[in-house]
Amino acid sequence: MKTKAILLLTAATGALAAGADETGHRINAFGLELHQRIVAEAPGNAVFSPWSIQSALGMTYAGANGVTREDMANVLHFGKDEDAVHRGFAGLNAALLGIVEDSAIRIEEAEQDGGNNRPLEINIANSLFGQQGYPFEQAFLETLQLTYEAPLQLMNFATGADASRLSINEWAEQNTQGRIKDLLPDGSIDGLTRLVLANAVYFNAPWRNSFSDGETFEFAVDGTDQTSVPMLESTASFGHMDIPGGTAITVPYADEGIHLLILLPDEDSSLAEFEKQLIPGILDQAAKAPEARIRLRMPSFKIEPGALELSDHLAAMGMPSAFGDGADFSRMSPNAMADQLSISSVVHQAFVAVDKYGTEAAAATAVVMQARSLPPRPVEVRIDRPFVFAIQHTDSAACLFLGRITDPR
Repeated sequence: MKTKAILLLTAATGALAAGADETGHRINAFGLELHQRIVAEAPGNAVFSPWSIQSALGMTYAGANGVTREDMANVLHFGKDEDAVHRGFAGLNAALLGIVEDSAIRIEEAEQDGGNNRPLEINIANSLFGQQGYPFEQAFLETLQLTYEAPLQLMNFATGADASRLSINEWAEQNTQGRIKDLLPDGSIDGLTRLVLANAVYFNAPWRNSFSDGETFEFAVDGTDQTSVPMLESTASFGHMDIPGGTAITVPYADEGIHLLILLPDEDSSLAEFEKQLIPGILDQAAKAPEARIRLRMPSFKIEPGALELSDHLAAMGMPSAFGDGADFSRMSPNAMADQLSISSVVHQAFVAVDKYGTEAAAATAVVMQARSLPPRPVEVRIDRPFVFAIQHTDSAACLFLGRITDPR
C-alpha cells in the first residue's frame, strides 16, 4: 500500500521563555483536534496556524466569563490558571523572537567569513480594533496590552463597517509581508460589530544545509496517482528516529534550534490512519530526533488555501456558548450582557512555501465580536507521497502551523 508522510516545520531556541513549554502542549492538543476536523471536511492540501488561532482566542478568552469562559478553556486546553495561559503566550513569543536576535549575530559573522547571510524573520503582531465610544473594561485592555502587546485601535463600525474591514485587512497584509490578503471577507463586519481581535504572524528561514534541484520523481498524489513533481535533494546530517507508526526526519534551518520536521508513516499506513495516531507526546519526541547522515529527497511546495471560517468547528468542539445568545463576555465590556455581545466569526488564513532556499510561512486570525443586540552510508528518505506539515517550536513542541499536502504541484 502506498503510504503518506507527515511534515512539520520546526522552530526552536536553546533558552525557553517561562511558560512556553505548557503553551506548546496546549497549542498542539488543540491543533491536532482542529486538524482532524478540517481535513475530514475538505480532504486534500491544507494549512492553518494553531498558534495564531489560539493567540487570537486567548485574547478573547481574557474577556470571557461564566460558562463561556469554562467552555473556551476546555476546547483550547487552557486549564484553570488563566494567568499562566497569558504568560505562556508571551513566553513563547519571547522565545521565538530570541531566535531572531541570535540570527542577527549569525549574519554579522557570516558577512565576515562568507557564510549564509540570509536572516531569519519572525514577526508577531496582535491588535484590538474597537468601536469608538464603546466601553471596554480597563483590566481586559491592560491584560492584552501587557501580555500580547495588543493595542486598542478605535474604529467606526457603526457607520463605516466596510472601510473598517478594509483597514483591518490592510493591517494583516502589512504584518505578513503581503502574504495574507483579504482576511475578512465582504459582510463579515457590520454596524453591530463592537470589537475585532486580530493576530498576524510571519516566518521566513533559510536552510543550514543547501538543497539542490534534483530530477523529478513520481509522487503518489492523494496516495494513488503517480505524478512527476520537482524534487529537492541534500545529503547531510539530519535528525532521524522511529516514532509510533512511522519515522521522523528533521531538516535544520541556518539558525540554531530551527528545523523542518518530516513524519513519514510506515508503508502499510494511510495518511488518515497516521493522522489519527498523532498526539502531542509524539510531536514532543519527534522534535528532538538525534542526528544521522541522510540522503533526503522531497518535493518543493506552496499552499495558499484561502480563508477558513472556524466558528462551526469551534462550536462543535465544545464552545457553542461563545457564539450564542447566552455568551458571557462581561469581563470584556460592562455592556456585554445587555448588548448580548458574542463571537460572530472566527476567520483564519495561512500560507506556507518550501523550496531549495528555505521556508516561508504566514497566518492571520480575526475574532469578530458583535452585539445582538560524511560519514556512514546515508539513510535514503524519499518524500514521494502525501504528508502533513506544521511549523513547530522545538523546546515547547508548539505547532505554530499545521496542515497537509496531497498534491505538491
